[in-house]
Amino acid sequence: MSVRRSNLPTILRMRREARRARILQGHPWVYGNELEDIPEQLPDGSGVSLTDPRGRNLGSGILNRRSQISWRRYSRQPGIAFDSAYLHKAIDAAIARRADESVRRLTWSDADHLPGLVVDQFEDVLVVQSLTLAVENQLPAIADCLLERLQPHEILFRNDAPVRKLEGMELEVKTQSGRQLKPRNFEIDSLIYELDLANAQKTGFYLDQREQHVLVASLCQGRRVLDGFCNQGAFGLQALNAGAEYALSVDSSATCCAAVKENAERNDLPLEVKEANMFDFMKTLERGSFDCIILDPPSFARNKQSVAGAIRGYKELNLRALQCLPPGGLLATYSCSQHIDAVTFEQTVVSAAADANRELRLFARTGQPFDHPVLLNFPESNYLKGLIVQVE
Repeated sequence: MSVRRSNLPTILRMRREARRARILQGHPWVYGNELEDIPEQLPDGSGVSLTDPRGRNLGSGILNRRSQISWRRYSRQPGIAFDSAYLHKAIDAAIARRADESVRRLTWSDADHLPGLVVDQFEDVLVVQSLTLAVENQLPAIADCLLERLQPHEILFRNDAPVRKLEGMELEVKTQSGRQLKPRNFEIDSLIYELDLANAQKTGFYLDQREQHVLVASLCQGRRVLDGFCNQGAFGLQALNAGAEYALSVDSSATCCAAVKENAERNDLPLEVKEANMFDFMKTLERGSFDCIILDPPSFARNKQSVAGAIRGYKELNLRALQCLPPGGLLATYSCSQHIDAVTFEQTVVSAAADANRELRLFARTGQPFDHPVLLNFPESNYLKGLIVQVE
């Protein structure tokens, strides 16, 4: 399918003062203070071409003056409409980049040239997140494309992310059919989970950690495993399924703990579950209580202003884990904080090891799976990083 060129006016222009703007080095975002005055007749949520201060083309992007990120590029070609024809082609291209699996991420926002559109597939149910006004305006066309391409039983629109408010949009959760979507069982990497897709965190399951659930489990045979910030309990369940001697999953959410217990019973696995604050719980542990500790906390840095506090939190958490582990123990530790890069995270873990007087032998540096693609010119797409180390 060819992409239709429209008569998009090339009237947005970068300010002369914005000579160091990241878009000039390939980044897809432009902030409001980097643009000349936006004509009133240009509606928010529309597609518009942009030029640099010298009038050179920077591509086509979506506009929203109410957002701090006022322009987000979806094509390097000028005059490309953000319409049904473009969306069909971009969604088809995103799906073609993925493995043909029944559970996967199908589109990952700007990294798939679909700024603000996230689609996850859980067998015959698609979960759609609309995070920009332009995507919101095109949801009917997006739904038509997904129905035509994948024939799902249902599409769930999880439009309850707080970031929508920054785009001037309301929060809501609804289905394509208008019927209530009840919790149901899904098979993910040989285990059965009951997922409440309409109410669970994010889009229902941490698909970005699927590879890690299986990788870490492969190292846990005969070990006593602590799965911290367990959410659905996938790390602990996979560890037991791979031959761990014992596994305990800890989360501060009573809802998560109840779901993990049910998932353990459903898979006939002897996983123990504890509702507790992970920081406080680790103070009670003695060295050797566990010989594998998994730390997969929620984001500690929601913005740049919280980075310093987040680093302190990561250091404290990893320090306590390293103090608990015996020689030869394993630590699998992760950060999903977008504002903390992999180098900073690794330095924080190394600093914790120094304070604990422990030496770490690297097993793997980890990141996002391929269905959560990373664009090298777009560091914001690279949010998940991790380390698996042996403690000496």
